[in-house]
Amino acid sequence: MRRDLPYALGGLALGGLLLGNATLAPDAAPVRAIDVALILLMAAALAVCRRFPVVALAVVTAAMLALHVRVHPGAAASFPVLGTVYVAAWRGHRVAAALASLVFLGVFLARDVSVAPTDRPGQLIVERTSLLLGWFVAANVAGLVAGQRRAYLEQVEQRAIEAERTREEMALRRAGEERLRIARDLHDSLTHSISVIKVQAGIAVHLARKHHEEPSAALLAIQEASGAAMRELRATLDVLRSPADGDRVGLARVDELAERTRAAGVPVRVTVSGPPRELPAEVDQAGYRVVQEALTNVARHAGPATAQVHIEYAPAQLTVAVDDDGQASPDRPVTPGVGLRGMRERVTGLGGTLRTAARDGGGFAVRATFPLDGPA
Repeated sequence: MRRDLPYALGGLALGGLLLGNATLAPDAAPVRAIDVALILLMAAALAVCRRFPVVALAVVTAAMLALHVRVHPGAAASFPVLGTVYVAAWRGHRVAAALASLVFLGVFLARDVSVAPTDRPGQLIVERTSLLLGWFVAANVAGLVAGQRRAYLEQVEQRAIEAERTREEMALRRAGEERLRIARDLHDSLTHSISVIKVQAGIAVHLARKHHEEPSAALLAIQEASGAAMRELRATLDVLRSPADGDRVGLARVDELAERTRAAGVPVRVTVSGPPRELPAEVDQAGYRVVQEALTNVARHAGPATAQVHIEYAPAQLTVAVDDDGQASPDRPVTPGVGLRGMRERVTGLGGTLRTAARDGGGFAVRATFPLDGPA
């Protein structure tokens, strides 16, 4: 409706112009109620000419011809017709615009000739008709040019959309090819090595039990960890080979992670605060990876130590903390390695915060906070 408002205001302005011209013109007839109705009909048709250009053109042409025949307001009667002719030509209705122009000019000329006084030279009638003919030709041409420009802009916009879509498809295809390449590299470089570790650990466990010996805890931990690594590697390769998400790990599997860490010789205690809730898949997986990396660092760098994992569910955020009582101290600053950098990138990429520091009483603390109601 707002886009129709200029047309409605233009119709009212032209109606006022017609009434004023009919009142002041010396050769115009008195304006009656039916003439006012014709002007109002013209204004109403102009108000909807953007949506219904052909109907508005027919109504305006008929109303203005009737007003010209009855009142003879002069050339002002052609102004509304010129406007609707332009709009019709602009919207692509060329034949209707040309036909309305010819009909209006023909009837207008016939009315002028039929009522012209004998002492009035025919040259004035011809000049006024020629002037109107030029106006109508200009309106038709301007409408055609505007319509062609509109079609050109729509075509350019469509081409831009198509180009953008093509770029997105190319980017997706390249991303898929890169995923396949990474999957092949991981498969070639890691799968074989982990499989060898798993097989050798299994053989060692089997031989120990065959000789009626209990396998060492370290050997069992190697067998369990290598099996878990193979399962996670297969899941990762499946995700890389397919655009769809694979079987994601999450905080629900922290107990399994803690059990494997205990088997490696590191006591781990897991506590949960707040009622567990459904988490976004990215946050759930990132929280699990933070715990996994922190426990891996405890097993590799903390020496004889115990670890405590605390998961806190709050309405607006998720907090994952891993503390240990190992060898780290504030006097010996920790140089962030690939694991800590990757952990920080994973957390901050989801709008969260990560704090890692040595504890005053000895040991190391990792605390990750993820917002659940928007970026932190």
